[in-house]
Amino acid sequence: AATRGGGPGHPVTFRRELRLHSVLAFGLAYLAPIIVLGTFGVISQKSNGGTAGSYLIAMLAMLLTATSYGRLSHEVPMAGSAYTYVRKMVSNHLGFLVGWGSMLDYVFIPMVIWLIGASYLNAQFPAIPDPVWIAGFIVITSGLNIVGIKVADHANLVLLAIEVLVIALFVAFSIYAVAHHGQQLLSLTPFTGKPFDVLALSAGAATAAYSFLGFDAVTTLTEETVDAKRTIPRAIMLTALVGGGIFVVATYATELVHPLVQVLDIDSAAFEIAKAIGGAFLSTVFLVGLIVGQFASGIAAQASASRLMFAMGRDGVLPKRFFGRLSPRTNTPINAILVVAAVGIIGCFLDISTSTSFINFGAFIAFTMVNVSAISLTRRQIARGEHVNPLTGYVVPALGALVVIYLITELDLPALLVGGTWLFIGICVLVGLTHGFHRPPPEMTDSTEVRSLPRESHRCRLPGGAA
Repeated sequence: AATRGGGPGHPVTFRRELRLHSVLAFGLAYLAPIIVLGTFGVISQKSNGGTAGSYLIAMLAMLLTATSYGRLSHEVPMAGSAYTYVRKMVSNHLGFLVGWGSMLDYVFIPMVIWLIGASYLNAQFPAIPDPVWIAGFIVITSGLNIVGIKVADHANLVLLAIEVLVIALFVAFSIYAVAHHGQQLLSLTPFTGKPFDVLALSAGAATAAYSFLGFDAVTTLTEETVDAKRTIPRAIMLTALVGGGIFVVATYATELVHPLVQVLDIDSAAFEIAKAIGGAFLSTVFLVGLIVGQFASGIAAQASASRLMFAMGRDGVLPKRFFGRLSPRTNTPINAILVVAAVGIIGCFLDISTSTSFINFGAFIAFTMVNVSAISLTRRQIARGEHVNPLTGYVVPALGALVVIYLITELDLPALLVGGTWLFIGICVLVGLTHGFHRPPPEMTDSTEVRSLPRESHRCRLPGGAA
């Protein structure tokens, strides 16, 4: 338990309060399962109507990387996710660059989530401008995350339950509509598309893979999780499996009913389907579900981003006095949470397409390096005389890395340009921190006692050996 107090020398640590169901809920909330309906039209068009098949392929591909995350989270039970794993397993310099790249993903994703949620609300209530909705999202979400992880956890569970209920309602209406029109409920077409085209399904899978971004975010809650070495690996795999299962079931039902509805705009295909099969009731419920999904996703995304920044601050990569501290009252990284909130304000001046173009680059770089780290872990375990299954030790992470590299090639030019520029800036920062690579970047702490920094600098540690 944390020692309370705000004076110098009083240690403030994360409280280990989260169990498997809570960590899984955070992972699923980050994925925002209902967004699968928001992107349905685009993927359906790419896959020739084989959206469920594309999501199944994407899920299998992401499970490769999820396996690597699971192994590493067991070996290195620390906050910081890919940044921490690469520093420990491969190289301090590469770990810094992965953390820098991940910041582009983690820190800007909450902004994108709030911006998308504001756009939905503005479409329904055009008299209220986007900035008002964005400000509302930021204030409420930041407040919940500052108060404490348990409060955010309870809110998250309720919001996720509502989101899943809306998806279930949409699926039920879809099945009823299909049965009412005398169509078959069992069909391979949602998996194969019509006509069947492997390249089309793969193209759909490349887009569908973006829906899985965030399954790794549960690793940032490691130091707040009970029995993290067992819970976090299970939560990672379950997030990918349960999230993927929801995606496949929802898109299967939607593809069955899709031919019965004339869709005018592929970007809002599922909304038009909802209105056609359930009238004003289902279309309203659908909108509520989308807003709830964005809100829950925002809570999880901001919590994860703040913990990544805290881990980097604790290591001295970011200013330690500002980022590497926890509040003595709430045991949360308040400064990092407020920085993510401030970044969210930028959303008032961007559109969705611009803001989403650059967040995938950092995620895919991190995924690639996590798979490389898993291979490095295998080599270390063998060197220690441990038996490692070659399939999970080498084959799975190698395939995972190849899949993610393919996904990087599928990113559009703006994403590559912005991501590449951000990475170049990170290299320049690294050169400055290391005095031209003549010394290592700020070293990771090797114990786990984290001290608050109310008035003066203290070395940040956490109990039990993890930084």
